[in-house]
Amino acid sequence: MTKTKTDADYHQECTQRFIDLANILKDEGVSTNIVSNGLITAAGLYASYVAAGNDGGLTESGVAKVAEIFRLELERLQKIKKANSGV
Repeated sequence: MTKTKTDADYHQECTQRFIDLANILKDEGVSTNIVSNGLITAAGLYASYVAAGNDGGLTESGVAKVAEIFRLELERLQKIKKANSGV
């Protein structure tokens, strides 16, 4: 029986592919700060595309909404890291 992938499965796969690409860039000699900033820029561009399309841009409230989503995800990840490290 074939298991249907869930959104969580796709999310994890996408995340891993982005990390794999970031590590390739790092291994090619690009500094981790530049790689990290590039990922943030790409995420912002893609979030703008999802919200407003190719020709539009985010309003001030749209920027705030995307920033809040990013903040909440960082908080979630830090809680997981702390729980896994026993801190």
